[in-house]
Amino acid sequence: MSAEPIPISTARTTALDTSSLSSEPSSLPLWDRLSTWASENKAVVYTIAGIAVVVTGAGVLYYRSDSRTTSPQSGSDEKTRVSKKDRRKAKKEKDKEQTQTQNKSEPDQIPKQKPPTVESDPSEDLPQVDPSTVESLPDQERKEYATKLKFAGNKAYGDKSYNEAINLYGKAILCKPDPIFYSNRAACYNALGNWDKVVEDTTAALALDSEYVKALNRRANAYEHLEKFSEALLDYTASCIIDGFRNDQSAQSVERLLKKVAEAKGKAILEGKEKRLPSPTFVTNYLQSFRPRPRPEGLDDDADLDEGSGKGQLRAGLAAMEKKTSEGYDAASAAFNKALELRDLGDHESFAYNMRGTFRYLRSENADALKDLDKSIELQPTLVQSYIKRASMHLELGNRDGAAEDFEKAMEQKQEDPDIYYHRAQLHFILAEFAEAAKDYQKSIDLDRDFIFSHIQLGVTQYKMGSIASSMATFRRCIKNFDKMPDVYNYYGELLLDQQKYSEAIERFETAIELEKQSKPLCMNVLPLINKALALFQWKQDFPEAEKLCQKALIIDPECDIAVATMAQLLLQQGKVTDALKYFERAAELSRTEGEIVNALSYAEATRTQLEVQEKYPQLASRLQGMGGQFGAPGMR
Repeated sequence: MSAEPIPISTARTTALDTSSLSSEPSSLPLWDRLSTWASENKAVVYTIAGIAVVVTGAGVLYYRSDSRTTSPQSGSDEKTRVSKKDRRKAKKEKDKEQTQTQNKSEPDQIPKQKPPTVESDPSEDLPQVDPSTVESLPDQERKEYATKLKFAGNKAYGDKSYNEAINLYGKAILCKPDPIFYSNRAACYNALGNWDKVVEDTTAALALDSEYVKALNRRANAYEHLEKFSEALLDYTASCIIDGFRNDQSAQSVERLLKKVAEAKGKAILEGKEKRLPSPTFVTNYLQSFRPRPRPEGLDDDADLDEGSGKGQLRAGLAAMEKKTSEGYDAASAAFNKALELRDLGDHESFAYNMRGTFRYLRSENADALKDLDKSIELQPTLVQSYIKRASMHLELGNRDGAAEDFEKAMEQKQEDPDIYYHRAQLHFILAEFAEAAKDYQKSIDLDRDFIFSHIQLGVTQYKMGSIASSMATFRRCIKNFDKMPDVYNYYGELLLDQQKYSEAIERFETAIELEKQSKPLCMNVLPLINKALALFQWKQDFPEAEKLCQKALIIDPECDIAVATMAQLLLQQGKVTDALKYFERAAELSRTEGEIVNALSYAEATRTQLEVQEKYPQLASRLQGMGGQFGAPGMR
């Protein structure tokens, strides 16, 4: 389980999402806050200071075929012969249903079909026009010819005579260039799968009417088939704005396209991404999710070890870890690598593989990390921590059964190890198995009452279960028993913030900040600063102070992805779209896993689309501002 804390928010049930697995008590991860906020404020998400679209991961496909069929049902269980009359009736009902569920490729303004009469078909006396003759026609006659040709084109389209319809709409366009005629001809090309022609005709329609929603949607559809996802995203977004976000299908298409664009860019980023450690805040939170233990015998500071030996490097790595800084963790990682290269580790070889595997995991080198932990267990099957860490990796990779199996193996070695129950509780929590999680957290506490995070996470679990009074009581006991620990104030503040008790929450965050300064002035945990920023934003819309706190957090820990993402959202809320985009892109660079990268890029692409919409459709930019004022500005959760 990664170091990103487990979410407290009760607004949604936690699911198995490998992009947000965690090993420490909750601080409401930013993506969880924003996703919850988005789901509760669907239209507003697109309009606050522009566009802040959230990918749901399960959008409804925009172009889906309806496979439902209607068949007559007999009133008895006996097999009866269906008469011709019944078959005709069933066919009529089926045709009616298909007509009602036709997709948006139909041309505009198709007249209702009339029963046949003895009158002549108007298509038999259609005007004959071509480029050389149309110019000589009077304006009124051209308009009349265009109308006749359009209706004939609609009839041909209804008969699925698409090439004939294309010819008729083309002649109508000669008589009168009209956006509907271009869009209808695009519908014919759409039916034939000629996507380039769809783009050509819808572009012509939009040149005549830039807010023609059906043409925008058709062009977006064609762009998506041509795998021009960024262009499709722009058109669907413009369509959403023009429609006032009332069309759910267009909104779902935006979400789908955002995910496609983000996934494509995310894979490219991941392939070229340098494997490096995340922020010291992240690393520290992960490491302290295990109970502190003394160094293995023979690796203490007084031991007579050559620094150029394997054991000397192993000790140097442990000493560097204690600095809890970016430089210290980089030095530790290098030392553990060097220790295994130098060999001659004796009884400490299994521990060395454990530590190198830990830092490989933190750098997202999961395959190599698993090999190291496998080797550690092979050399020393009694080293329980190796099973627990391997279980965490299995869970992050989506292998729930592998994680559960490793916890069982750990218990076979040392059933009374409290770390086993704490980390197994994390698995239950992530899977929303809160009752089981609470049991394991309590067992961890029974075995070792001095580990603060078991108490904190038990309080969080009680909160998720709806036992608010029990949760509050747990946190009050934590404050009484761990009054010098900043973490308890930070996470208690999270609960208060979730209940909108802003003044009390800020007071707890400030206490956590002061305690962090006193105990770790050079490597303080920046999460209380970020939480205070969010509280001030939600409570008083105090953007300047919230930004100042985020900037302070980034000075202390420049690679803290939560601080970067929070700053991006604060800027977006104020309409500082260009600045917000830079921070969202930075958040993607700092993300560890593919899921986290895609999440960050989704926001970046939504923000970039906002800028493109403002540039391409300046009239929509002002409309967005008006809509934002109408809907109000919900706070980030």
